[in-house]
Amino acid sequence: MSQDVVYQRPLFGGRISSTFPNRFQDVSDIRQVPDHQEVFADPSRDESLIVELLEFKPDIADNGSAAWFLQDLAREQDAEGTVLIEQSGVLEAPGLMYNNIPAVVTTAVGQMAISKGRQGREAQNIVKVYLANLRVKGVDTDVLITAYEPIVINPFSESADTVGAGMAVPASQAGCISMDEVFKLAATSFKVYDWSLFDASRP
Repeated sequence: MSQDVVYQRPLFGGRISSTFPNRFQDVSDIRQVPDHQEVFADPSRDESLIVELLEFKPDIADNGSAAWFLQDLAREQDAEGTVLIEQSGVLEAPGLMYNNIPAVVTTAVGQMAISKGRQGREAQNIVKVYLANLRVKGVDTDVLITAYEPIVINPFSESADTVGAGMAVPASQAGCISMDEVFKLAATSFKVYDWSLFDASRP
């Protein structure tokens, strides 16, 4: 039985919201986060959730866009052994329609070996990554919602100091909502209240 308390979280100064467990702390309280990102983490489980606003990429087809962003993320993080586990088809997102221009969403799940921060490859953890790409075409924006779930923690990783090395403790055993459910909840509850945000927030 999960002991997680879930509630709606204001993002980008309350102009957007998404719902997920309160065990995820706002990382901007600890370190600087880029203006186009909101980053939340549960240090006790080394799990994280990131919402990112990017300029729309018209050259990327809707079908498979989440898988493309997942591979792009793997390249950025110098990941090794990246495997695409699953990807969805294109689904309409009527709640994100703007100026009568429809929005769509695709999702992808992958697994990769990545290091924390500036640690080298000898400290790579095996991580499951869930990614949703909300293509809000009315405001020329690709929204990414990305969730990271550690599968195996490397003894050389700084994460091992907090959560211990080896296989990560399953969410059910820890009394938490599983990361795939956290991800689905965050993606399906995403709401925009102030569309002017998109004029200035993307890199």
